[in-house]
Amino acid sequence: MDAFLQQLTDFVSKANGFVWGPYFLIPLLCGTGLIFTILLKGVQFAKFGQGWKRLFGNFSLSGEKAGKHGMSSFQAVATAIAAQVGTGNLVGAMTALVMGGPGAIFWMWLAALAGMATNFAEACIAQVYKTKDDSGQVVGGPAYYISQGLGNTGFSKFLGGFFAVAIILALGFMGNMVQANSISDAFQNAFHIPTYATGIVLAVIAGIIFMGGVKRIASVTEKIVPIMAIVYIFVGLIVVFVNAAHIPDMFRVIFKGAFNPRAVWGGALGFGMARAARYGIARGLFSNEAGMGSTPHAHAVATVDHPVEQGVLGIVAVFIDTFIVLNITVFTVLSSSVIRFNANNEPVIKGIQLVQEAFSQHLFGESFGYAFIAACLLFFAFSTIVGWYYFGEANIRYLFGTKGLIPYQILVVGFVFLGSLLKIDLVWELSDLFNGIMVVPNLIGLLVLSGTVAKLLKDYNEGKPFDVSTYKK
Repeated sequence: MDAFLQQLTDFVSKANGFVWGPYFLIPLLCGTGLIFTILLKGVQFAKFGQGWKRLFGNFSLSGEKAGKHGMSSFQAVATAIAAQVGTGNLVGAMTALVMGGPGAIFWMWLAALAGMATNFAEACIAQVYKTKDDSGQVVGGPAYYISQGLGNTGFSKFLGGFFAVAIILALGFMGNMVQANSISDAFQNAFHIPTYATGIVLAVIAGIIFMGGVKRIASVTEKIVPIMAIVYIFVGLIVVFVNAAHIPDMFRVIFKGAFNPRAVWGGALGFGMARAARYGIARGLFSNEAGMGSTPHAHAVATVDHPVEQGVLGIVAVFIDTFIVLNITVFTVLSSSVIRFNANNEPVIKGIQLVQEAFSQHLFGESFGYAFIAACLLFFAFSTIVGWYYFGEANIRYLFGTKGLIPYQILVVGFVFLGSLLKIDLVWELSDLFNGIMVVPNLIGLLVLSGTVAKLLKDYNEGKPFDVSTYKK
């Protein structure tokens, strides 16, 4: 059995190498972002300021109560950011840095710039095709705009159903196992807490939140997201300022490494421009989730007068994930000079430990550094669990209606507990695979409906009131 599981893991790993490689998802996601950038005339730049005004204008730690009618605009973007800001901002960033060299960060930035336009389109079109389920709950997301927007044909319904199944497996089940495992590992390393104890606590708290429905989910995310982001950014900036003398060299190696990696960390490491671009773009897209079809579930249920009002917050969400939170991680590690290689050209330390070491060197010693990052990872990963559960729930409602909710809640709670106990390589690989697979139907839907997005933006700029019947196919 062990031999079979290892063979299956190796097979899925090779499949991921193709799916997340330079010949499939990278060009698809970046190409879609470029198309929307051109079609929408650089919307991520033109509407950038408006997005921040709406974010701070709607900011609240205790806003309007969410319910069957949906969420407030701020609660929706907080839920989206909760899902985006997770282990990818810590572990994923370090993977890109070590495997692709510092130049990978430059390619992360480019991918995020393109992804901001894609996320704008996702949020807008999700608003157009939101609906109500059999309980009267407002729901929406790719499954809805794919099946309806592509003409309610057999093919469109198949694509919508395929997406729904893929995201439930990728995020609701396997993805949440991965997040729970990251939390339990960090707490075991920092505080020597048994993984089963962490798993029990996570499962119980998660179950309480899940059973509270959209009202409780929105209440949790609107509080956790701002607080965790502010604390992490503040402490990270302290480390960066302490190492201010290294900042010019840090930017030098990032830009130089993007186009001539061998000149930075040496040819012996096997770095090349293609390698830097591959790891930077793939990990960047995985972190900000632009084009993956996850965050539209939150943006769909926002209560706004016009879809573009939520679309501009989609732009800001990607910016916060990549250019603020992820950059803090990268800048802290690069400015601390904690990346070292042994005689075999292998990193001495990697993953989350790199971040912990960077903070430990400059903030009250090893104990505080490790504990602080463990606490940050708890909030980052747990908020992702909440967000991913919610995205899966929207697709359970799409496939089965409300009768599927209780079984889904029980299963997710069980997977959270199991994930905290076992680091199963196959689960991690399958999570990556289904994350990649669900991108395809989402991008098909977005590109087919790109004209609708363009019309929405044009009409909004001209001051025309929103009438959903004008845009629905």
